[in-house]
Amino acid sequence: MSKLISFHDYKPETLSLHDAVVEGLSKDRKSIPPKFFYDERGSQLFDEICQQPEYYPPTVEQKMLVDNATEIASLAGQGRILIEPGAGNATKVRLLLDALRPAAYIPMDISFDYLKSAAVALADEYPWLQVHATCVDFTHSLPIPDAVPDGPRLLFFPGSSIGNFDLNEAQEFLAMCRKAVRNDGMLLIGVDTKKSESRLNAAYNDKAGITARFNINLLHRMRDELGIECNPAHFAHEAFYNSSAGRIEMHLVSKQKQTLRLNGYRFNLDPGESLHTENSYKYTPIEFLQLASMSRFKEVRHWLDKDGLFAIYLFSAD
Repeated sequence: MSKLISFHDYKPETLSLHDAVVEGLSKDRKSIPPKFFYDERGSQLFDEICQQPEYYPPTVEQKMLVDNATEIASLAGQGRILIEPGAGNATKVRLLLDALRPAAYIPMDISFDYLKSAAVALADEYPWLQVHATCVDFTHSLPIPDAVPDGPRLLFFPGSSIGNFDLNEAQEFLAMCRKAVRNDGMLLIGVDTKKSESRLNAAYNDKAGITARFNINLLHRMRDELGIECNPAHFAHEAFYNSSAGRIEMHLVSKQKQTLRLNGYRFNLDPGESLHTENSYKYTPIEFLQLASMSRFKEVRHWLDKDGLFAIYLFSAD
């Protein structure tokens, strides 16, 4: 293992699947946070979604990062402290490391085991890079370990995950990013754009049915891990663009009148009643620039792909 790698476990408190299910199914408008999609099977299915021709964000964003890495590095400068909340397997940051040559890299993830394996692999590939793997729930805090060297910071948040926050949550997250990068810092962020409803709806209803399986897998997880009395076949995947809210919504829709039972709890669903599982907000450049400015970020540059499907923004702290 590289001598330039260190681990920092902030032991984030996480809402249990049980509590999320009880809380979410007790609401008049039933919902479960999308982070519970990602058990082992859910993560595998999401990887398959990213390979579907209808689901454009991963391939479009990666090409944009490759094509613009030199310009991004020129504008941001080399030698920054690079912070990546929700780093996962650190696939996209690899597209920038040689150009940015950061003084240190701080991948953040809520799963310590997953974070550790990804950080070790990255450190082996880039032996010159200081890696400070930080286990934290980045939606609540962005702590920078004391062992990280001082210097100007660049926070990297690719993948359009900002879209999973509602508007107030997105503003709060951007404000937290602004505080983390300090007055000499920068933010590089990927954001999905508004486009035709047909293109958006197709992205979340791929012909192979992988997104449907991904959505319904949440019910399998609830049954397998919690023992909830629930038949996944009694639900249908539904995803659609809500134009008035500017977001894709994903739901699990009850096909019939049914009762879900869990440890003495009873949750009744009528035919057509849904369990809301995810939002994915889309932004025009004007809308996102305005949102970022509310958190004291100033645009340096933004890039759109040739079809206007996706945007990458570079901001400086205002």
